[in-house]
Amino acid sequence: MFLASAVVLGVVAAWMIAAGVLMHGLGIRFRQALLYLPLKLIYRVDDGALRQARAADAPVIYVVSHQSRIEPALMLCLLPEDTLHILDEASARAHWLEPWRELGRTIAFNAEHVFVSRRLVRVLRGKGRLAVYLPDTVEPDVKSFRLFRAVARIAMQADARIVPIFVSGARHLPFSLTPAERAPRRWFPRLSIAALAPMTMADLIQRAGYSQTTTANALFDRCAEARLAGTDLDRGVFYSMCDAASRFGASRPIIEDVFSGSLSYRKLLTGARVLGRRFEAMSSPGEAVGVLLPNANGVVLTMLGLISASRVAAMINYTAGAANVASAVKTAAIKTIVSSRAFVAKADLGDVVAAAEQAGARMIWLEELRDSVSAFEKLAAALQWRRALYQQDASKPAVILFTSGSEGTPKAVVLSHRNLVANAMQAEARITISPADKLFNVLPVFHSFGLTGGTILPLLTGVRLFLYPSPLHYKLIPDVARKIRPTIMFGTDTFLAAYARTAEDGDFSSLRFVVAGAEPVRAETRRIWRERFGAEIIEGFGLTEAAPVVAVNTATHGRDGTVGRLLPGMRMRLEEIDGVAEGGQLWLLGPNLMMGYMTADRPGELQPLEGWHDTGDIVSVDREGFITIRGRAKRFAKIAGEMVSLGAVEMLVQALWPEERHAAVAVPDKRRGERIVLVTTAGNADPETLRLYGKQAGATELMVPHDIIKVSEIPVLGSGKTDYVTARRMALDQLGLAA
Repeated sequence: MFLASAVVLGVVAAWMIAAGVLMHGLGIRFRQALLYLPLKLIYRVDDGALRQARAADAPVIYVVSHQSRIEPALMLCLLPEDTLHILDEASARAHWLEPWRELGRTIAFNAEHVFVSRRLVRVLRGKGRLAVYLPDTVEPDVKSFRLFRAVARIAMQADARIVPIFVSGARHLPFSLTPAERAPRRWFPRLSIAALAPMTMADLIQRAGYSQTTTANALFDRCAEARLAGTDLDRGVFYSMCDAASRFGASRPIIEDVFSGSLSYRKLLTGARVLGRRFEAMSSPGEAVGVLLPNANGVVLTMLGLISASRVAAMINYTAGAANVASAVKTAAIKTIVSSRAFVAKADLGDVVAAAEQAGARMIWLEELRDSVSAFEKLAAALQWRRALYQQDASKPAVILFTSGSEGTPKAVVLSHRNLVANAMQAEARITISPADKLFNVLPVFHSFGLTGGTILPLLTGVRLFLYPSPLHYKLIPDVARKIRPTIMFGTDTFLAAYARTAEDGDFSSLRFVVAGAEPVRAETRRIWRERFGAEIIEGFGLTEAAPVVAVNTATHGRDGTVGRLLPGMRMRLEEIDGVAEGGQLWLLGPNLMMGYMTADRPGELQPLEGWHDTGDIVSVDREGFITIRGRAKRFAKIAGEMVSLGAVEMLVQALWPEERHAAVAVPDKRRGERIVLVTTAGNADPETLRLYGKQAGATELMVPHDIIKVSEIPVLGSGKTDYVTARRMALDQLGLAA
């Protein structure tokens, strides 16, 4: 009896001491610490961010994302004791929560009246504090969004500071408010509390980066930033994938292709470790290793293997032609390229491989690597699949993608682990996706849209991924979609219109929505998919330098004709441009912006991005924050999703007709988004001669203008430079496109 009493007293004493430590460390009351201690121990709560939240000067509103039944208990323990908590009816009546409710002041949540109560404004004006629990949804319905509007109005009237709070991991608890099929349950997930710096509504509106926005949207965007802050971006791509495996189940089938079937998280990461060992032996840490593979399981295994081995995956665009591939090899200082003999033979890429080898790269074939792996290596990898081969540093380069340069020469865009994970999580904070979804990705992974949105995003969020090798199989893709029944698909207007022409009405009927980017979505394409397949096309905007997504429409925040609203965590500013009455040149800042460029004149050397990035796009922004693309300041045309240098077109034409003056401009095209028009003083210029010359010079078909406008004089500015605005207007007028 004495021993049992001593044990009990010891436990009580230890409990008291631990509570005292928590009380002093967090600045909370002793009663709060006593009830917080079991939650702290069970869920290993990372609560460091709450110190700043507690210190916020009153009046303040703590806006808590309500994911599970545990948030009220945590907040009653950790927020200042004088905070008035506005609880939903279930939390206000729950018997188990009674001890925690005694820690502070609470009132029951009344969705119809509580947030318009003048009493709450009076509480705040009296230097009070409120804690409100808003529904955890990235695409709130009308009723839920009305709560954001009401909270924003109260904050404005009381001049209160807003502190958004997000408890990462809470939606996977057994008492989560999210259905189990969308958030698999775990008994003891680790919880991490993210709390952003206090800001008034006036501050939030001002930092939006454009002249006007609604208070509700400003608050909604700030809460989305808290969700993003709940992601540990320092984990990097590999360990973020391991975290997803723990969250959604290591045995969960997560990726599938038309060649080799499906792989679970465990098999995917095991295979990546096996390949990573091979990559260790043929390259050095930090070295760029080329990846020349189609959309299939093998390209993801290769990329993760390189990342695990601390190599940089340089994703080569094999459709760009031999000359551009050779230029990419030199620009990124690529010594080794991983490819597949079967793929090269089937895609007839012998000239591309030869050009890469002539540029100094050696080819490594996946078939040979696979055949050389022993049973012991497979077993060792299976036992250590959660461990990367090298220490991961999220600030270091993870992948290199290639885009056109000022004269058409490929420019290497270097993206870090943090860039990729941040952009994937930014998209998750804006679009509703879950493990209940299946994503059908036909976009190649050498394009940033297909890499981040179509591959990394689903793998990090538990969405089943089906990879298809080519978006050009217009007749086959609808048939595949009918068989695999995806709920989400990525594409471009050109591809989506082509699929619709060959599809039967039921082929895409399983889709919830389609995310489209790279080129404007035509109203006709949108109408066909809506009427025939019941799928909404969600248009977005991105650029390789932003990893790539910048803005996107959603179900609740969507507006046809725009590219949506800016992703959380990003900021923008518009600079005025002479001659542009509406909008300005878009500059961006955010965690997804690239590390920098590598260029042909400085191969292998990272030229870091310092601060804001100039996109070269001219945009306008309405008071709801929706972005409309008005044009591009840079001299590029985007044709069927591909960037074509207008300067390179002019050089091609100048070589053919050197004694004349020429201006290449881009005009709208219903099928491809844009097309190039040549404005020239060459009286004998004709499209067929130019096409034949371009073919001899190795130019792509996209670079050759099919429309030629002959003029007596090319317009020039006062500085003597070509007046491209006037030249484009001339082309529009003569082609009947001015309207």
